Amino acid sequence: MLQGNPLRIIEEKFWEEKSFMKRNPNAFLKEEYEELVKNSFDWKLRILETGSAPHSVVDGKEVVMLCSNNYLNLSNHPRLIKGAVNAAKKFGAGSGSVRAIAGTMALHMEVEKRLANFKGTESSLIYQTGFAANAGLIPQLAGKGDIIISDELNHGSIIDGVRLTKADRAVYKHCDMGDLERVLKDADTKKYNRILVITDGVFSMDGDITPMDKIVKIAKEYGAMTYVDDAHGEGVIGPDGRGIGAHFGIQGKIDVEMGTFSKAFGVVGGLIAGSQDLVNFALNKSRTWLLSGSHPPAVAGAQLAAIDVLETEPKHVKNLWDNTNYFKKELKNMGFDTGHSDTPITPVMVGESSKAKELSNGLYDEGVFALPIVFPMVARDKARIRTMMNAGLTRKDLDFALEKFEKLGKKLDII
Repeated sequence: MLQGNPLRIIEEKFWEEKSFMKRNPNAFLKEEYEELVKNSFDWKLRILETGSAPHSVVDGKEVVMLCSNNYLNLSNHPRLIKGAVNAAKKFGAGSGSVRAIAGTMALHMEVEKRLANFKGTESSLIYQTGFAANAGLIPQLAGKGDIIISDELNHGSIIDGVRLTKADRAVYKHCDMGDLERVLKDADTKKYNRILVITDGVFSMDGDITPMDKIVKIAKEYGAMTYVDDAHGEGVIGPDGRGIGAHFGIQGKIDVEMGTFSKAFGVVGGLIAGSQDLVNFALNKSRTWLLSGSHPPAVAGAQLAAIDVLETEPKHVKNLWDNTNYFKKELKNMGFDTGHSDTPITPVMVGESSKAKELSNGLYDEGVFALPIVFPMVARDKARIRTMMNAGLTRKDLDFALEKFEKLGKKLDII
C-alpha cells in the first residue's frame, strides 16, 4: 500500500523513470564527432609505417614528408640511436619511479647540466613533455592576487596552463608591443603581487617569431616575469639552434625558457631553462613533474646525444635554413600566400577547411605528405596546409613537392 501522498509518489516515479529513459550518457561522443565531420573539422589519422624521415611510408604509400616536427632529421641520426641503445643496455628499459622519489638517474642530471650549458643559462629541468611543463609550471608561477598577460595567439598548452591558475588574465594583440605595454600599465595600477608575461617564441601555426628582446625590456620596466614557450625555436633559431634567447642575444635574461626535445632535437620531453632558483622552485612545485614517471634511460641517452650533435654538427641547422629559404621563395613565386612566417614553419594559406583538406588529400595522392590545419586550431577562414621543413630533404625532394603544390594549387583555384 502506498504511503504518503499517492499522487506525489506516482509523479516522482514517473519523472525518475522518464529521466532514466531519456539520458544516454555517451550519446554526445558520437554526436559531437559527427558534427566535426560534417564541418570538415575532424582529424583522420594516417599511419606512419617507417621512421620519421624525409622519405616515409604513410598508410602504405611512400611520400615526401612535409609535416613532421623533426626539423633537423635527428630522429634517425646514428648518434641518437646509439645513445638510446647504450643507455638502455646500461640503465635498463625504465627508470622505476617518478623523479622526486627514485627515478632520478645520473643520466638525467647529465642531460640537464649539458642542456643549461647549451642554452646559456644557470640551470635546467626536463619534464615528460612540453605540455606537462606548461600545465605544471604556469599554475605555480601565478595565483590569486596575480595576473598573467598572454599573447592572443598562444599555444593551447599555455592556455590550459593559465586556466589552471586562480590568477587574473589579460591578453595583448599578437606581437604588438604597444598593446603589451598598455596592458602592463593597467596591471601595474592595480597593484598585483606578481605579473607574468607569457608568449610563444615561434608561433606554431604561422611560423612568426615574437620580439622577445622587446618583451624582456618592457616587462622589466614593470617588474614582470617573462615566460617563453620556445618549442618550435629549440634547435631551429639562434646560433647553432640554441633557441630564442641566443637568437636575440638575451641568454639568461628571460626568466623562464620553456621548450621541448620532441621537435628539432628528435626525441621527446619538455624542458625549462633559467636560474637555479627557478629549477629549485619548479621541481618542488610542479605536479606534472612530481607525479609522472621519469623518462626511460633510452630517452635520456638520445637527448644527450642530440645536444652533442647540435654542438658538433652545425650542418643540420644550416641545411634546414637553406631548404626553408628556397622552399618559401618558390611558393611565393608561384603565387601562394605564406603568411608572415620567418621560420621553417611555412603555412600555405587556403581559407576554407574543406578546400585545405582537398589540397592535402591531393598532395598525398601525388606523393607529398602535408596536412591541413583547420578550425578550431586556427580561425574558421584561416585554414591552411602547414608545411614543416626538414634538413634531410634534398633539392630534388623540394622541387618534386613544389611541382605538386603548383599543379594542385591551380586545379583548386588557390593560385
